[in-house]
Amino acid sequence: MDLNTISEVVRPASRAQLPVWTAGDAWLAGGTWLFSEPQDHLKRLVDLTDLNWPALTISEAGLSIAATCTVAQLDALACPRHWIAAPLIGQCCRAFLASFKIWKTATVGGNICMSLPAGPMISLTSALDGIATIWQADGGERTIAAADLVTGSQQNQLASGDLLRQIDIPLAALKRRSAFRQISLTVVGRSAALLIGSIAADGEFVLTVTASTSRPVKLSFSSLPLAAELRATILHRIPDALYHTDVHGKPMWRKHMTLRLAEEIRGELQGTA
Repeated sequence: MDLNTISEVVRPASRAQLPVWTAGDAWLAGGTWLFSEPQDHLKRLVDLTDLNWPALTISEAGLSIAATCTVAQLDALACPRHWIAAPLIGQCCRAFLASFKIWKTATVGGNICMSLPAGPMISLTSALDGIATIWQADGGERTIAAADLVTGSQQNQLASGDLLRQIDIPLAALKRRSAFRQISLTVVGRSAALLIGSIAADGEFVLTVTASTSRPVKLSFSSLPLAAELRATILHRIPDALYHTDVHGKPMWRKHMTLRLAEEIRGELQGTA
């Protein structure tokens, strides 16, 4: 879609060249949502392409994902063999309600910053203990847990002019045994519930609930819980008001599927213990 109100597109090549943020500005990375509907309030686009951030960086510390990394680049990553949680990457990429053409353009950062409950990059980075680095509009920098960045449906902790730079996934998270469950009302529909469970080397069990809730919810246990304990914890920690509602699923159905998928995850990880 043409954005007829845009009068300027700037292409900074470094952070020092980023323009002073003003009303009517928008970051442009993949643009798959930006160009999908009218944006009458926008006057200038700040194109991030020429910053040339490395899409993916593997190091001894883990994995660094640039906000401008595309879904296709992430899905194609050849992970080290000892990253036994690596299948989550492909599983979350395929949880997108998007074609392969969108994969080549849509970015990890864009999906997170849109902050839709069904955003699978939110699910992935939250479950893998991702740490988001944010370039602040005032020139500063801060970090925040990916699971805490999204605060509600299309709501997050980014202030006006803040820019998500990258998400760092620690090595310990990539070496955990994991299990993935996702459900939609239709075969290729938007996720109505997406849950990821993982077990650390010390036996700690973490369940990350997304899509069914308006923001990510992480539940931690010192060891794999019994079915009754897991169910009771979900019922206690996730109030009914936190379950999301839209045409892709009503809250009570999402709650039911959250409980069901959580038990499936618990059973799978218990069977591979």
